[in-house]
Amino acid sequence: MIAPHPLFRAAVTLTLMAAAGLCQAQAQTQPAVIFDMGGKFDKSFNESAYRGIERWKKETGKTYLEFEISNDTQRAQAIRRMAERGASPIISVGFAQASALEQVAKDFPKTQFAIIDARVNRPNVQSLLFKEHEGSYLVGAMAVLASKTGKVGFVGGMDIPLIRKFQCGYEQGAKATNPKAEVFSNMTGTTSTAWNDPTRGGELAKAQFAKGSDVVFAAAGGTGTGVYQAAKDAGKLAIGVDSNQNHLQPGTMLTSMVKRVDVAVYNVLKGWQPGVSDLGLKEGGVDYALDEHNAKLITPALKTRVEAIKADIIAGKIQVVDFMATGGCKY
Repeated sequence: MIAPHPLFRAAVTLTLMAAAGLCQAQAQTQPAVIFDMGGKFDKSFNESAYRGIERWKKETGKTYLEFEISNDTQRAQAIRRMAERGASPIISVGFAQASALEQVAKDFPKTQFAIIDARVNRPNVQSLLFKEHEGSYLVGAMAVLASKTGKVGFVGGMDIPLIRKFQCGYEQGAKATNPKAEVFSNMTGTTSTAWNDPTRGGELAKAQFAKGSDVVFAAAGGTGTGVYQAAKDAGKLAIGVDSNQNHLQPGTMLTSMVKRVDVAVYNVLKGWQPGVSDLGLKEGGVDYALDEHNAKLITPALKTRVEAIKADIIAGKIQVVDFMATGGCKY
């Protein structure tokens, strides 16, 4: 047997090294998503992100890394672990991961990061924001148009500026549509457990129903399921949030204020780019949900009115106050 020429052996070695390097590079570009409190099956915010990355997985046949935060101390560690494993882009779901992400992004300048609902000003971070106040204005208008009492409610999750942004938009839509409308508002709590407390959500909804409210909007993550159940039990109407939640209580859910976190996550995976994106009605980032589960509740007259309001917001004829931009709900 003739021994291979040294140059041939060298060429083979370089080819194998190149192939190994390519495989390693491919492994390093595996994306990761870090879901926040409430988990990826919260039927709301996190689950919308999950649908986005699953859509990408189905279309590409590629896999991704994931982690579900179960307590506030895990965020920085989870993001750092993904960066150390070579994942990119790393998508943090939720404003609560902002400070942890900023810290890790600084330490891994060549890694691509993205965050939902927060602005992180680093060159390797894409920040994805939404104009929740615009979508909330729409469902506030729908609430009073569907109400028989002129009294509607709002149940928020954790009492933070972002949820006040939902509340403020909802109040504006309700009172602009019916100046005599009353809006009752409650927050579930001041810690991250407020996102996953259906029992407390149900109690708050019942208290609002007792005051005469007959439609309630929940912007509270998993806590909202308790609100929707209370509405069903009381024969009232509810409005879902983030994901299309109409199917959770068909006939009870007037609509859902849809926030397209799924589209935002999918777009990051298809083409990450640094900077800030702010998605509203015009960009398709927020909207109201209409499907077979609420079709009987949305009369032609109601739909026509809401579509007209939506068009006016997109055209700039209606200016919706952003609580986070103004520092208050002054309208």
